[in-house]
Amino acid sequence: MRYGQALRDEVTARGTTPLIGVHDMYSASIAAEHYNGFFVSGFGFAASHYGLPDIGFIAWPDMVAFAERLRGAFPRHHLLVDIDDGYVDPEVACHVVRRLERIGASGVILEDQKRPRRCGHADGKLVLPLEDYLEKLNLVLATRGDLLVVARTDATEEADILRRAAALAETDADVVLVDGVRSVDWIRRIRKVVGDKPLLFNQIAGGKSPRLSLTELAELGIDVAIYSTPCLFAAHRAMETAMAELKFADGRLPATGDSGEVGVREATELLARNIDRPHPQRAAVPA
Repeated sequence: MRYGQALRDEVTARGTTPLIGVHDMYSASIAAEHYNGFFVSGFGFAASHYGLPDIGFIAWPDMVAFAERLRGAFPRHHLLVDIDDGYVDPEVACHVVRRLERIGASGVILEDQKRPRRCGHADGKLVLPLEDYLEKLNLVLATRGDLLVVARTDATEEADILRRAAALAETDADVVLVDGVRSVDWIRRIRKVVGDKPLLFNQIAGGKSPRLSLTELAELGIDVAIYSTPCLFAAHRAMETAMAELKFADGRLPATGDSGEVGVREATELLARNIDRPHPQRAAVPA
């Protein structure tokens, strides 16, 4: 299967394509019940795999290994992978791109930040000189085969945002992302400057960008929306609640089944579906 082309076709179709941030195999199992596309965000991966903030701790072999597990369990889902700055070195970026393409990733996002890097919605971001980033991006583009490539800028100064967005739109990258866009007006300005190039919008709860529906994004000309952390933040809230309730109940676990609480039966049924998903000829596991 040409995973890159499949995602490319969906991105260029009418409307806004949603890709849901997943941080581990369990969150992917739940998201797969509702959406057909995943986004592996640096924020979620750093939090779940290292317990650290998204400030450049990720080792590329760990990210590749996670993407490989996802592809094995979800052979027909779109899989867009955040590779940050390509792990600093352009040759490393190209090596990672080749590895990800071999294991069946659909696409990657490559940013123009320089170290120390930050989450795209954090303060204090620094960017490479545009020429240095374009050199790295063009090496990646020359290396990829079918893989979809998103060119991302983290520029924060207004004139630089538009200058870089226009430059990225002139490359062979499939999609442009300006991260941390602060208003609808700025979405319109960026949409205008990138011309016909597909545009990606990153939504993260509590981030700098406005909260917009897929319908609103489609009306603004956004082709792809990544939701970086809905699973991670929902798990955070639910686990906090579960721990407080367990403490309040003196360690007595809640009832499951008709109560709506998840227990071993519900979790096992969800995970068992991952066994059959790579084998469409098998009957679905009964609910």
